[in-house]
Amino acid sequence: MSEVLVKIENLTKTFPIKGGILSREIASVKAVSDVSLEIRKGETLGLVGESGCGKSTLGRCIIRLLQPTSGRILYKGNDVTDLKGERLRALRRSMQIIFQDPYASLNPRMTIGSIITEPLTIHNLFDSKKDREDRVKQLIETVGLRAEAINRYPHEFSGGQRQRIGIARALAVDPEFIVCDEPVSALDVSIQAQVINLLMDLQQKFGLTYLFIAHDLKVVEHISNRVAVMYLGRVAELAASDDLYHHPTHPYTQALLSSIPVPDPSAKHNRIILHGDVPSPINPPSGCYFHPRCNKAGQGCNEYRPELRMTRPDHFTACIKAEPVLTMEEALLASQAHQPQL
Repeated sequence: MSEVLVKIENLTKTFPIKGGILSREIASVKAVSDVSLEIRKGETLGLVGESGCGKSTLGRCIIRLLQPTSGRILYKGNDVTDLKGERLRALRRSMQIIFQDPYASLNPRMTIGSIITEPLTIHNLFDSKKDREDRVKQLIETVGLRAEAINRYPHEFSGGQRQRIGIARALAVDPEFIVCDEPVSALDVSIQAQVINLLMDLQQKFGLTYLFIAHDLKVVEHISNRVAVMYLGRVAELAASDDLYHHPTHPYTQALLSSIPVPDPSAKHNRIILHGDVPSPINPPSGCYFHPRCNKAGQGCNEYRPELRMTRPDHFTACIKAEPVLTMEEALLASQAHQPQL
């Protein structure tokens, strides 16, 4: 098992809702609720779920674009939850983000060269202007664009090209960890494949670690080593990609995977239809958040809030109905049995 690069412990992020004449807090939205995850060095951890389930909020908390309400974020074993000032700026060199919207994430008044040079200037990475220009040209070519793009503006590029520029900007400071916040959801399908392949090539070339947030389950399956499924701010299931897609144990994951279109119209495809709407994060249901829509809900589901527990080797599920449950010792023995003998 590879080294843990980023560890999240009981992370919660709450947004206040204010109202009245004095704008007092009248309620709160718990966008992320008690999430614990480990992201291993060199891997891609996929993060999937419906809109509004807290995926992007979690990603932004990890790289400290948002301050968590509670919990801890560990980077290489160091607590970075409350870093400020120069120490937080130094952390930015190691942790970057690729934003979802390639049209809104680039300043339309800056040239491409200026956009990519900005992080180099902030972190004082190169002493001379020529060295910075050479670095920018190298980055532009690395992401598949021509060096002459350095003097052009964002409006002169297509959506896919703009996303490549966003990737170049994220790579500028040589980060180890990148949050990919739905980087292909705004692109055409043909362009999506190109950007995904580019991200995978860059990961191999520079030894990057990704948190890959997306809606498209097939894209996540293609790029991810492990996948975490979120529902209403909590992680419902976490497993290796192949294991999760072929042996889902949480009813919500099973419903999500059953919604993936099948190319062959004559093939049998048992859809699991979820009834009702996603509960409001302002007033979530008691017990398991998913139980009002779950087709397997039973006694105890509306009373007990399940935590992630191991149901298969390296496969964790937050469901009291998930069986069988392995102890940590049994899971360790099972994982050792699958290791090749030298």
